[in-house]
Amino acid sequence: MSNTTLTADVIAKEAVAILENELLMAKLVHRGYEEEFTGKVNGYEKGDTVSIRRPTDFTVREGATADVQDVVEGKTSFTVNQQVGVDFKFTSADLTLNIGELGERVMKPALVQLADYVDRKVMELYKEIPNHVTIPTGGLNSFADFALVAERMDTLAIPQDNRSAVLCPADYWALLGSQTSLYVNDAAKGAYRNANLGMIGNIDTYMSQNAPTHTYGARTGTDVSDTTGESYDGGYLWANVKDSNYVTFHIDGMASDTSGYYKKGDTFTLSDVYDVNPVSKERLAHLKMFTVMEDTTSASSEADVKIWPPIIVSGAQKTVDLASGATLDGRTVTYQGTASSPFRQNLFFHKSALGLVMVPMVKPPGATDVGRRTYKGTSVRVIPYYDGVNDVSSWRLDILFGTKTIDPRKAVRASLADNVA
Repeated sequence: MSNTTLTADVIAKEAVAILENELLMAKLVHRGYEEEFTGKVNGYEKGDTVSIRRPTDFTVREGATADVQDVVEGKTSFTVNQQVGVDFKFTSADLTLNIGELGERVMKPALVQLADYVDRKVMELYKEIPNHVTIPTGGLNSFADFALVAERMDTLAIPQDNRSAVLCPADYWALLGSQTSLYVNDAAKGAYRNANLGMIGNIDTYMSQNAPTHTYGARTGTDVSDTTGESYDGGYLWANVKDSNYVTFHIDGMASDTSGYYKKGDTFTLSDVYDVNPVSKERLAHLKMFTVMEDTTSASSEADVKIWPPIIVSGAQKTVDLASGATLDGRTVTYQGTASSPFRQNLFFHKSALGLVMVPMVKPPGATDVGRRTYKGTSVRVIPYYDGVNDVSSWRLDILFGTKTIDPRKAVRASLADNVA
């Protein structure tokens, strides 16, 4: 059968199929908010935003007497603010090729790069996940190491369904090697023949070369919390922080003044400040973990640090439990990881912890041949423009998307006790 000239719509259809196939994180995180972007017929522009609600909690009363509670829902915004694309140049001869041949030879290499970019942007959300497990020296090379994170997920009451883990190549292959010695026939065969870990401990396990590496800030010395005379955002009340993306906490006693003291994504604990079960609000055995939400400079041996989650000591939205007699003032700050050193970040998460929105883009005024296709939530736009002197068509392919940490309580990151330097 003879080839036909390829149009923008045909190329868009092939491109969206290739892109959707190459994406990893897009298949593992929540995509439902794409349905919230309604009301536009022609598409969306960079900066379009919808508000999403944060879950509310309640306390259980004892006895027959009613104790009516206010429903205090928080909200945050989900914005499609990242426009990226790849651009092609085809001759008229190229455009008479079979679309399968053109897609495999020219388009696929570029779209692999585009999918890689989207996956990296989703995985960069690790910086907003406070829950952190340190894997013993030597890497994530046994079921016992893997179980440390699975156990933490259970302790944090993360739902049992739709759990995923994305490991860096070194930890993935170290763990896979441990599976080949198992007597569980299917697991050993899949690991040995197909390099496939599959589901471990009710967690679907994947590998990605995009698993991020976090370099911790240059903090030194023994830092302590200082709430005396300092204003802590929200006054420890959920109603005051429910729409915030961070709260400010004052830390004192720093040994140096430096611009790189804290990096976004640094995690730490406070002595005598314990985590709680998010459902029962009972104290857990481990200390509460906090993540730094913005790079911070220390000055005069102190700093106001933007952190998450907020510190709430009572009520339905309680996040911490203090040791007997302890206050939030003068707590010793203990950091995960070595200062100024890089550590790989493996991600374990429930589907509803992280979100990705990808939407159809507008058809620009003046563009006569525009191809737009959406497939399984992945949307691309293709627009050609012609160079008549050289008989060459340039084609731009664009996508518009946004990422969001929806509920960081439902995710855990795991890094090694030793760095990757």
